[in-house]
Amino acid sequence: MKFDVVPMVYKTLKENKERFTSRVSSITRTQDDESSPSGAHVKVPSHVPFLLIGGGTAAFAAARSIRARDPGARVLIVSEDPALPYMRPPLSKELWFSDDPNVTETLRFKQWNGKERRYVALQSKWNPFDNGAFLSIYFQPPSFYVPVQDLPSVENGGVAVLCGKKVVHMDVRGNTVKLSDGTQITYDKCLIATGGTPRNLPALERAGKDVQKRLTLFRKIEDFRNLEKISREVRSITIIGGGFLGSELACALGRRARTRGLEVIQLFPENGNMGKVLPEYLSNWTTEKVRREGVNVMPNAVVKSVSVSGNRLVIKLKDGRKVETDHIVAAVGLEPNVELAKSAGLEVDSDFGGFRVNAELQARSNIWVAGDAACFYDIKLGRRRVEHHDHAVVSGRLAGENMTGAAKPYWHQSMFWSDLGPNVGYEAIGLVDSSLPTVGVFAKATAKDTPKSATEQSGTGIRSESETEAEASEVHISQSSSPTPQVPKQGEDYGKGVIFYLRDKVVVGIVLWNIFNRMPIARKRGSKEFLALAVTVLQHWLFVGRAGFNALSFLQIIKDGEEHEDLNEVAKLFNIHED
Repeated sequence: MKFDVVPMVYKTLKENKERFTSRVSSITRTQDDESSPSGAHVKVPSHVPFLLIGGGTAAFAAARSIRARDPGARVLIVSEDPALPYMRPPLSKELWFSDDPNVTETLRFKQWNGKERRYVALQSKWNPFDNGAFLSIYFQPPSFYVPVQDLPSVENGGVAVLCGKKVVHMDVRGNTVKLSDGTQITYDKCLIATGGTPRNLPALERAGKDVQKRLTLFRKIEDFRNLEKISREVRSITIIGGGFLGSELACALGRRARTRGLEVIQLFPENGNMGKVLPEYLSNWTTEKVRREGVNVMPNAVVKSVSVSGNRLVIKLKDGRKVETDHIVAAVGLEPNVELAKSAGLEVDSDFGGFRVNAELQARSNIWVAGDAACFYDIKLGRRRVEHHDHAVVSGRLAGENMTGAAKPYWHQSMFWSDLGPNVGYEAIGLVDSSLPTVGVFAKATAKDTPKSATEQSGTGIRSESETEAEASEVHISQSSSPTPQVPKQGEDYGKGVIFYLRDKVVVGIVLWNIFNRMPIARKRGSKEFLALAVTVLQHWLFVGRAGFNALSFLQIIKDGEEHEDLNEVAKLFNIHED
């Protein structure tokens, strides 16, 4: 019996939500059973035209891109993760602010604007009764994917995901990979999107098993589920790390500190939160913001050793201080997964890590790399490796295009964002390093200048190129005169502002502090240079979405390579002085 594929918009009804949750759980359980000795063995295709190693954002973006250019393509994603492809940002942001008592199971969350992330569903001819009406953190519902065993024969191709399997060996000459269970798959073209593994501290690695049992290296869905459960059971949690992830988790858990009596401690070696990214004055302000969320922030703290004393963990710092806690979360960076380099004979960058690729993200003639694991050359900023959601989306999509013959270079300046709850957030692009000289231009914030308001305006909390193809609303560029930039004062409340990062007097990076949705600025500027850039971006990045256009004005400033003596005038581009 054949069903037509009919586009339908489904209301968010209780029965559809329950059906979606049940379907995701059943797929995970089924694949878990199939990988067990007693379970039925799923038949894996011996050959696929497109093989994607890794089941994260970059791989999913590549699969969509391949199918967009080649509607009949057969794509197999091999993922070590037991879950279907999902987005990681909500794991440290919105999910922690959910009022749903079953959030760890449903993984549903409301964006800062109070709305659930929804989609326009296509009724699947593989399961026409699976009409899920929301996605939670998953990119697509289970009905989007083709069963692995049906991939070779299915009409018009599709995307299949082999969950819970790891590629352990790669024969580049033979175009063959071997899985952890011994299964071999040949391919025509292959993408390596293996992502990364959370780094650990040497002091924690040296600690005994009793410490390891009470340690979380936060990265995946299961890490969120486990930590959420732990936060309900223990009296004290210590987060080691003052970067994006550590600070977001600290604020999220700090919210529970007030309501449940949970002690939340955050310690890191820098002088303040996000000290490697933000200028000192803004890092100090952010630290006070995190403290106001109920977190005991301990800067200038270097871990010397960790041990167990009685029922508690004891963290000894190099300056002699001691911290007693019940559980530790290490958020100290990511190590790119490059284990396949040895068997594949691929080059790993000695400075930044990751597979070295050319401008088209190629490591070999029929092998591409995208996402966290790719070390690429930026024509303006030099060789780089980027670990952000937006980069995973764009590099994955470009790799997918190039795997279908596009031959496009990667010159995109990826953006990233971080929210310390619904009221404070920032977006950034380019080379953002606190060791560089900076110029900050600030103004008084309004009620519109929060992540929550930005989500209400754009309709999505995922501020990157992945979530929408729609063009954002026009933004009025004020022509009024602006006040002279003032040197920030200690303790000042930095409502909203633009921070420019300079290298040799040239702007190489920008942070927009509580400024969002400025995507049409490049075209509104009126100069030929800005217009030409916008046209070029549209030609090369047809999939750029709402927040991608936010980056156009940033990108122009970074790309033009010119000195900007009056950065207050440049700041006008972002309507910083608009009420």
